[in-house]
Amino acid sequence: MTNIINELFGKNVFNDEKMKDRLPEDVYLKLKKTIAEGNELDSSIADVVAAAMKDWAVENGATHYTHWFQPMTGITAEKHDSFINSKDNKAILEFSGKELIKGEPDASSFPSGGIRSTFEARGYTSWDCTSPAFLKETKAGVTLCIPTVFCSYTGEALDKKTPLLRSTEALEKQVLRIVKLFGHKDVKKINCSVGPEQEYFIVSRQNFLAREDLKFTGRTLFGAMPPKGQELEDHYFGSIKENIACFMKEVNEELWKLGVLAKTQHNEAAPAQHELAPIYSEVNIAVDHNQLTMETLKRVARNHGLECLLHEKPFMGVNGSGKHNNWSIITDTGINLLKPGKVPHENLQFLLFLSAVIKAVDENAVLLRVAASNPGNDHRLGAHEAPPAIISIFLGDQLTDIVEQIVESGTATYSKQGGKMQIGVKSLPEIKKDATDRNRTSPFAFTGNKFEFRMVASSISISCANIMLNTIVADVLSDIADELEKADDFQKALSNLIARILKEHKRIIFNGNGYSDEWIKEAERRGLPNVKTFVESIPALTDEKTVKIMQKHHVMSKVELESRAEVQYELYSKTINIEARTMIEMAKRQYIPAVINFNKALADSIISMKNALKDIDVTFIIDKLSKSQNLLNEANNALIKLEENTLNAAKYTGKEQALFFKDNVTPYMEALRKPIDQLEEIVEKKYWPVPTYGDLLFEVGE
Repeated sequence: MTNIINELFGKNVFNDEKMKDRLPEDVYLKLKKTIAEGNELDSSIADVVAAAMKDWAVENGATHYTHWFQPMTGITAEKHDSFINSKDNKAILEFSGKELIKGEPDASSFPSGGIRSTFEARGYTSWDCTSPAFLKETKAGVTLCIPTVFCSYTGEALDKKTPLLRSTEALEKQVLRIVKLFGHKDVKKINCSVGPEQEYFIVSRQNFLAREDLKFTGRTLFGAMPPKGQELEDHYFGSIKENIACFMKEVNEELWKLGVLAKTQHNEAAPAQHELAPIYSEVNIAVDHNQLTMETLKRVARNHGLECLLHEKPFMGVNGSGKHNNWSIITDTGINLLKPGKVPHENLQFLLFLSAVIKAVDENAVLLRVAASNPGNDHRLGAHEAPPAIISIFLGDQLTDIVEQIVESGTATYSKQGGKMQIGVKSLPEIKKDATDRNRTSPFAFTGNKFEFRMVASSISISCANIMLNTIVADVLSDIADELEKADDFQKALSNLIARILKEHKRIIFNGNGYSDEWIKEAERRGLPNVKTFVESIPALTDEKTVKIMQKHHVMSKVELESRAEVQYELYSKTINIEARTMIEMAKRQYIPAVINFNKALADSIISMKNALKDIDVTFIIDKLSKSQNLLNEANNALIKLEENTLNAAKYTGKEQALFFKDNVTPYMEALRKPIDQLEEIVEKKYWPVPTYGDLLFEVGE
């Protein structure tokens, strides 16, 4: 197996090994220095790199290249060009440094939030050499993919990569100021390390294609729970069924070829739900790899007659899917700045960075809420398997005790230790306990040497969450550095600063059950924001405080923030509009006709039974028909209201339209779903027009 992995891993990546082998030494060293130190790219080497990259790609079957970028749609985009050129009326293969460095897609065709008008088409893609080029293999052939940023003709970021790279530089700048105060003069670079866990559902493609709601929206807009759901907890970590294991095997192999460190796979809590987790990597690479992971999951599933659902809540009544974003800060000398060490109460460097994160999260909770969300996450957050919409931080017993010591007396004198587990079986080896348990109900949990941001939606890019995390922590560290650099007595100033931050922001620390109603009341008492819907969190993007922070650290301008807010309002409106129209169509063309046919069959059976046996009691059938007809009338009334309000939404634009959809369309979507789901439990299966939850959740992996 080791040989297979070694043979596959990085096979389709123009990585360091291939660059060293194919580039002249001086060119390789210049490019390597640019990648390692973040220096400006020497354009003189671009032609040499492009030629080597093209030769490698062609040798591996590529005929085309593309600038692979991440517009504000949240997915990736590609425009393919062949290597073919003409010379002396003959076809030759060429790829220049200019073509490597810059491309020009149509910027007006992507969401821009007003930065680009319809007639202003010019936009640029620019090579991001810090993320390696790779080959994408599909049934259509092989394409060289070059990771790039995407910006407007006037220089504004139109993508998710540009602000991410800016935020990483902002974080690095401030972290370097802090670590130098602690005597780490040898630290030159900071690595923001991220490991995103990816949850997803797998259903049969045949059943997927038979449901318009899954095809058009990625989730079931109707559906009654089957007799069995996840209540037996028999799916979580259960034995992986053979056809799912075959799918996972191909996913792993495809990801390993792309250099993605896919490591963990297992069944998740809900039937048909699974998870894939990679080893941590630098945040820019982690974002690119997660985009490739989502794309690979969907593509490979279809090779096996399956469909991968990345939506946050494909099925009502069972667990939804998230994307846990594990975030930490590591120096180029190998120091994890969020690692407590054996005696964390004495590790003032760790306590300072811990305090900075606590302060940053407390002061920017709603900003993190919007960065981790989309319309689909509204169906997941606060449900029994997901963190609530209230942001809090879980520290665990050990660190919370240290915080309490510091808050009470200004310093901590001891650290709780984990001890040893008493399992009660002599033959088992002795196991050391961690000093702290874990809390799956927390949206932002400290897990040993990193923070796990559990709120992130399963289908979105992780770039937004990390942009905000990097920037808000950089901002707090900037203020800390300003204060400590002026201090006459560094140690005294440091201790006082840590104590002050923890006293002012301890309200965000909560180790209890985040799913409980008591926590909602307690959070309100503490003054923590509870923004229940995605659309209500969007104003945080253009809040005066956000604009100030983002502009101060050169991550996003006011215009770029306003554009993103506009894109998010538009995303919400379009998403709900598509869902509402899909519900209307399914109700009109599938469910209501099916119920009418069933009711007619019931009425006919009543007549035929009475004609055959005049004394027979048909009360139970009459009751069933009456209930079905009443629910059908209820569905018709909700359908009329839903159709009317969906049409009325066109009168509004922007924020007003998004709020109209939230307040006036989504309630009637729920009102239409309720009677139809109840009808599903009454109508005979042979009349029901679509695969049920039982079909979708339990027909895969058998």
